[in-house]
Amino acid sequence: MSKYLFKLSNVIQNYPWGSKTSIQELFDIDNPRQEPQAEIWMGAHANGCSKIVVDEQVTLLSEFIASNPKSILSPVTAEKFGELPYLFKVLAAGKGLSIQVHPNKHEAEVGFARENAEGIEKKCPTRNYRDSNHKPELVYALTPYQAMNGFRAFDNIIELFSELVHSIDIPVIETLLAEFIANPDSDGLECFFLGVLSLESEEKYRSLEQLLRYCEANQNVEIPNDLPALIIELSKSYSNDIGLFAPLMLNVLTLQPGEVMYLDARTPHAYLKGTALEIMANSDNVLRAGLTPKHIDIKELASCTLFEEKNKNTLLLEPNIQGNKQSYAVPVPDFKFNCFIKPENESVPVNSAEILFAIDCQATVIHSSGESITLNKGESLFIPAYANAYTLKSKGQVARAFN
Repeated sequence: MSKYLFKLSNVIQNYPWGSKTSIQELFDIDNPRQEPQAEIWMGAHANGCSKIVVDEQVTLLSEFIASNPKSILSPVTAEKFGELPYLFKVLAAGKGLSIQVHPNKHEAEVGFARENAEGIEKKCPTRNYRDSNHKPELVYALTPYQAMNGFRAFDNIIELFSELVHSIDIPVIETLLAEFIANPDSDGLECFFLGVLSLESEEKYRSLEQLLRYCEANQNVEIPNDLPALIIELSKSYSNDIGLFAPLMLNVLTLQPGEVMYLDARTPHAYLKGTALEIMANSDNVLRAGLTPKHIDIKELASCTLFEEKNKNTLLLEPNIQGNKQSYAVPVPDFKFNCFIKPENESVPVNSAEILFAIDCQATVIHSSGESITLNKGESLFIPAYANAYTLKSKGQVARAFN
């Protein structure tokens, strides 16, 4: 093949929770209708496939890959995955996304096969498994990026809810809490978490009313990640949603630009506000646990959730720095992630299909064939495995997705 560098034309997903300004402000991408620009998708996913130009013809990236997967993806990737195994995104949250849990690989395979056997349509709103894959994720913050990730320490959850029930009358929560205090372990957390999620009708609305009353009396918007202030802010988009109790159960943190977080399978999490790069395995499997009008299957959620403490100090990934390259240890084969900081004629070997994204400045990519492309900030490039190597230079940051 004679061409090695393919500039991507990407789909922007206009989901309701998206920011109307962030993508435009960061990357000078027009938003003439002032729509919520939630995500830029870079990859070959069927629901938003990037396009490239091949032999002067606009072509779906997926079709290009299918034309010679061993050469374009690498023989190993083509054999193991049969497709580009990751989806690379810019994610711009103007308000909180739903609280989610992603199944592990085995759970996804079993659940997908079961729902297929039951004849549930792929697009049915009550379907839990859209495919047979897991969905680990990594995020690289471009702005301050607020998120929830994993359960707090058991004693911290008990402390926060004890303060709540001692300050205001929420009898059903007090009863559930007493059971958790008597059994402060994984089984106790499971009963407590699912007990709260299962509240309905008057008990649910009364509990939420009292929660918000408590938060109104105790908020301090000057404190970063102040829980009462956060719950009030979430209630503006998700009133009467039982997920408003989640910040008292899950770790809340704000990544600063350049910080990285990995999200394991079976771990409840939610993105709340800010813009980041996100790379994930190629999957649509999501089990929801609140902050959503969509279907919540509590039984299936419970079977795919790990009810264990997640130490807040372990949530961020530290980079392995080699010259101008920062790399991050990712415990899955589906994707890897690097960020180059002001690379100066950086020689980069290629062993799989890659996507480069210019974060904040122009970036120039040069192939030994003499082919070169300069990307403006917010633009991206596909590099097939057969390219073997390229040279990268930029006065800013360049993100690299590969596997």
